[in-house]
Amino acid sequence: MRIAVVMDPIDRIKPWKDTSFAFLLSAQARGWECWYIEPEWLFFADGAPRAEAAPVHVVDRDRDFHTLGERSARALTDFDIILQRQDPPIDLDYHYITGLLSLAEQAGVVVANRPDAVRAANEKLLAQHFPDFCPPTLVSRSIAQLRAFAAEQGEIVVKPLDAMGGSSVFKVHEDDVNTQVILEVMTKDQTELVMAQRYLPEIRTGDRRVLLIDGEPVDHALLRIPGQKSFRANLAAGGRGEVVPLRERDREIAAAVGPWLAERGHWFVGLDVIGDWLTEVNVTSPTCAREISAATGQDVTGQLLDHLATRVPT
Repeated sequence: MRIAVVMDPIDRIKPWKDTSFAFLLSAQARGWECWYIEPEWLFFADGAPRAEAAPVHVVDRDRDFHTLGERSARALTDFDIILQRQDPPIDLDYHYITGLLSLAEQAGVVVANRPDAVRAANEKLLAQHFPDFCPPTLVSRSIAQLRAFAAEQGEIVVKPLDAMGGSSVFKVHEDDVNTQVILEVMTKDQTELVMAQRYLPEIRTGDRRVLLIDGEPVDHALLRIPGQKSFRANLAAGGRGEVVPLRERDREIAAAVGPWLAERGHWFVGLDVIGDWLTEVNVTSPTCAREISAATGQDVTGQLLDHLATRVPT
């Protein structure tokens, strides 16, 4: 099997926690031929989607963890499987990349997650297909609507629709003297949509990252616990992680959303659950597989690869 991973520069990752790196380790352990592609290396020529690509060898250690071979232009149809693991923001360039990858998929390459599904999804809005599992939510650019929502809910969390890792997330309440300016900045003076959700005090005990593989949940989640002086649990924002078994509520949410997501081609998904509430559905480059695998010995990324291998045309 020949696999290519489209990912942000490998020199910048933290291998001990990077899920894209875990996919390369799992593929290599299976004897697969592994290739590395940065998003900027993709192009279209001679009637086909192509990329500059380099063979890659990885070693499970914190330093000197990869070796790249000679980079050369290749047709994307040279690969059996392509993993798109580019981080947000989901800007126009990101959309164009999914368009190139959809051409590879049309030519018979298995691309995960499916590029058309990724392009159609917004990770903040995707959860709203299941409003019964979500906290009270408002998506708006109107400061008047956002302030009214804050007054109704008491405290709210406001976040941009295109960011990740807890970036630019604010907790506000109607009586805070900074609320007006925060909303002005977040909405860029009411020109951009933002998401507001009721603040969930359960965040103090952490939020759970529940991973789904082809719609089925991995048996353990990563509980991400905020630092003492923060309400953001994201590891990128200073939270700490603890691997825990799934609760009954986690499984209930997964059972409701998993099959729907898998049917659309979201085969590797990260659900964010705070208390009993689903807050986000991550489909671009879900993380936390490394931590769960290290604690349980379960080859989480390998499970997805085994599933994708069944989809490769014979």
